[in-house]
Amino acid sequence: MLFEGTVFEFNRIQLLRVIAAVVIVLVFVLAARRARLVPGRLQGLVEMGMDFVRVQIAEQILGKDRAREHTAMLTTMFFAILAFNLTSVVPGLNMAGSALMGLPLLLAVWAYVRYLAAGVRAQGLGGFLKSSLFPPGVPWFMYVMLTPIELLTVFVIRPATLAIRLMANMVAGHLMLVLCFSATQYFLFDADGIMKSFGALTFAAGFAMTGFEMFVGALQAYIFVVLTAVYISLSVEEEH
Repeated sequence: MLFEGTVFEFNRIQLLRVIAAVVIVLVFVLAARRARLVPGRLQGLVEMGMDFVRVQIAEQILGKDRAREHTAMLTTMFFAILAFNLTSVVPGLNMAGSALMGLPLLLAVWAYVRYLAAGVRAQGLGGFLKSSLFPPGVPWFMYVMLTPIELLTVFVIRPATLAIRLMANMVAGHLMLVLCFSATQYFLFDADGIMKSFGALTFAAGFAMTGFEMFVGALQAYIFVVLTAVYISLSVEEEH
């Protein structure tokens, strides 16, 4: 562990993040360098993922005109989170790169700055604050209660929940895998008699949890990007 106890500490999870980042960059570089009119398997898989983010998320939520501006960020977020999440099921790595708060928080801050900037650019600072903090169609006296709630929602809760949701789900999945395979090791090598037979059950549970962890990793990448697009959409709308 390098620079332990400092802001420059380089530990195991930092190594996982570097590995995931290098792998995802290499995948895209190889897909781009070998691009053909009729795509091969790698190119087709990458293009399918990019089209999914562009069409099913960006254009569906933001509309085609607004989607162009934000598609690159949303695509980068999706594939980066997916890569960091899937390190939890790679033998020898065995932990999600997003299982500590630093990375989810960084991604949430990126989304936070982007949707604030989009709202201010679309409506102006005054218009953005007015539409965000003073919902239309509400009796004036209700703003005493609603405006503080909207203030917390827009400026605190949205970025916080993005980071916490991602980290919490990946930590929970990692703990389940650890429990299953630790129990397998115990039953197979340390337990006596009939108790050893439970090792097969816990191994099967661990195998099932591995598949479920892959699903959750992809789902969390999707949810993070969808919510980011939704927040951007809300910020540029004058009334919501």
